[in-house]
Amino acid sequence: MGYSIFKHLAYNEWANTKFAELLAGIDDKLFYLENKSSFPSIAKTVLHISDAQMIWLSRMQGHGLTAWPSATFKGSKADALSRLIESSKDINVFVNSKGESFVSTTYAYKNMKGDPFEDPIEDTLFHVVNHSTYHRGQITTMLREMNITQLAGTDLIHYLRTVK
Repeated sequence: MGYSIFKHLAYNEWANTKFAELLAGIDDKLFYLENKSSFPSIAKTVLHISDAQMIWLSRMQGHGLTAWPSATFKGSKADALSRLIESSKDINVFVNSKGESFVSTTYAYKNMKGDPFEDPIEDTLFHVVNHSTYHRGQITTMLREMNITQLAGTDLIHYLRTVK
């Protein structure tokens, strides 16, 4: 089988898990350190990635969320990293359980402001993975600025070589 959205979701779960493992080993001070990026810390960026995955999954399941899942989050670094891994796994498992026909359907949902949209499931899934990749890149930059340079490769090609 060639490259598919199913392989892309497996990649997303793999890459987010590798990142969570890496981040588990950094000092908590660095995880919460304020810096200049889309989100003001690695912690907030991690929560944003998991929030987005939870929101999109909820929409594809026919529900909608009206608040960010992490809005009231008071957990530890380990809890935040667990959310990242679990939200990546949940979306992967859900889509795989639905199969190929589900991926080719279109669904209607409302964004957090209540605006209605209708999109193909597959487009949403490619967006979810691209979104995670984008923010992992930001985290990589934050880590490098903190002089953490021993980073695991999470590029798609690394994943594809791993699963050969």
